[in-house]
Amino acid sequence: MPLALPDFLDTLGAQYRRDVALGLTRPLPAGVVTEADLAPLPPILQTFLRRAGVVGQPRVGRFRTRFEGEMRVGHGGRWMPVRAVQHTFLKPPARYFLLDATLFGLPLRVLHRMVGAAATMRVKVLSLFTVVDAKGPEMDQSEAVTFFNDLCLLAPGALLEVPVRWEQTGPATALGHYSHGGGTVTATLTFSPEGDLTGFTSGDRYQSADGRHFARYPWSTPAREHRLYGDLRLPSAGDAVWHEPDGEFLYARFRFTEIVPNPLP
Repeated sequence: MPLALPDFLDTLGAQYRRDVALGLTRPLPAGVVTEADLAPLPPILQTFLRRAGVVGQPRVGRFRTRFEGEMRVGHGGRWMPVRAVQHTFLKPPARYFLLDATLFGLPLRVLHRMVGAAATMRVKVLSLFTVVDAKGPEMDQSEAVTFFNDLCLLAPGALLEVPVRWEQTGPATALGHYSHGGGTVTATLTFSPEGDLTGFTSGDRYQSADGRHFARYPWSTPAREHRLYGDLRLPSAGDAVWHEPDGEFLYARFRFTEIVPNPLP
């Protein structure tokens, strides 16, 4: 992984590369994050952003992340080794996530593509045969939640650049209401006593295995093993969990091998 195919065969990879190349032509914001930028936020958010090291760092316009880990489709399903690369852009919002996996010896390629308020997810076997083609309002809202989640976990300085209304709900918890595409998604953030972000939970995301049938369950991404990526303190590992009526379904375990704010073309 990833597959080495020409663009006319590897249509998902080609789409990803075109989107990223265009996004990287956008100008980056000027200036650095200051204490004055943190002043309007609830105390727990100020502690979090200072702990993450964003003060004094350049303002965020985009970021790149690389993942590795494993995923499964259903309860009792076989864990698939995965690798992924993601580029996220803030103004206008866009998220491009390209994942490669292997199931029963067959390579799968997955492309999540969010441009503004519209999102799609496509899955191909052998990078040729489409097995999932998800789109529509449920997909749009789900990707908005994922986008917000990524900002919180992987690029906390970006939270100063997007429309979020915050409420501190306890000594180590906060509610974030992120406005996106004419709607709003909400998540609860939890923090360690030191201020590291350890959890993100939202009830606004939809689960779908086939891209046609959707069910809305609480979704969480517990994060751990915080370390430095350059000057930023961020989690290096995390899970993705659906909280279904019959119990928790852990479906992904990731390690973040690279997190780069404001990558150059």
